[in-house]
Amino acid sequence: MIRTSLTRWFDLTTPVIGAPMAGVSGGALVRAVSRAGGLGMIGVSGTHPADFVTEQCAIPAAEQLPFGIGLMAWTLPERPDLLDATIAAGPALVSVSFGDPAPYVGRLHDAGIAVAAQVNTVADVHRAVDAGVDVLVAQGTEAGGHTGHRATLPLLQEVLSLTDRPVVAAGGIATGRGMAAVLVAGAAGVWIGTALLSCPEGLNTPAARARVRAASGDATVLTRAFDVAQGLAWPERWPGRALVNEFSRTWHGREDQLRQDAAAAQRVVDARRTDDLENAPVYAGESVGLVTAERSATDVVRDLDAEAEKALRAVPRLLG
Repeated sequence: MIRTSLTRWFDLTTPVIGAPMAGVSGGALVRAVSRAGGLGMIGVSGTHPADFVTEQCAIPAAEQLPFGIGLMAWTLPERPDLLDATIAAGPALVSVSFGDPAPYVGRLHDAGIAVAAQVNTVADVHRAVDAGVDVLVAQGTEAGGHTGHRATLPLLQEVLSLTDRPVVAAGGIATGRGMAAVLVAGAAGVWIGTALLSCPEGLNTPAARARVRAASGDATVLTRAFDVAQGLAWPERWPGRALVNEFSRTWHGREDQLRQDAAAAQRVVDARRTDDLENAPVYAGESVGLVTAERSATDVVRDLDAEAEKALRAVPRLLG
């Protein structure tokens, strides 16, 4: 068994956290991750009703499994009800990312809930530490969904040098070998999202899961085009990594023009409703080429853990 500060803190049998991917990570996916001994996280966007939080959290809670919730800091000033529902659900961990976590850490700690924050720069690390965040997630640009511009490994090394709090590595990790690599580097665990995109427990559609399985690792783009098209108020410093499609090929790098083209913008809005994957975003990271089968998230996490343990047992052979 792999033991780290993360597994001891949250009483896990593997140092794996399922990334809170809004639109994908609901209660069923969280339950499947936590059944494997990891910590599943429910992804909450600014468009979700508070009832979504309550309903989805009830799924892992019914089996007394540990779970977490991921919130977007930039949405909370307009949606305090999401924080209220999150605290009422009683998760083990809440991540407050993509903005300043400081206004929310106190309430979460008062409720006995540990707080994580994804960090993409050194400035993010200092802000999170000053805010009293318990777990830092070093998220590299290889990650799917909204992310920063620095690569995982150099960012992870720098974050580890700046804090003695548990640091979890995110971005580009989809195999046990990758998991072992960051654990040896000093990470307390891994935060995986793309590896779970083809799991039947996800909230994404069968067509989206099939698209993920067919994609190669060089078929992603870091772009703001989908956010601009939908009029989302995502801060510009966090573009989204998605699978390349017809829309991104046309509009990536032309976001200023896209703002003036109502018909093109409407195409993304309609595509999300109709599952038109040539125009709707399918957020996925650079490890997507390693996701080739539809498998339960429980099996994905168990296999990840077993392969990582095997790789770690081989490490002493490198010495002497």
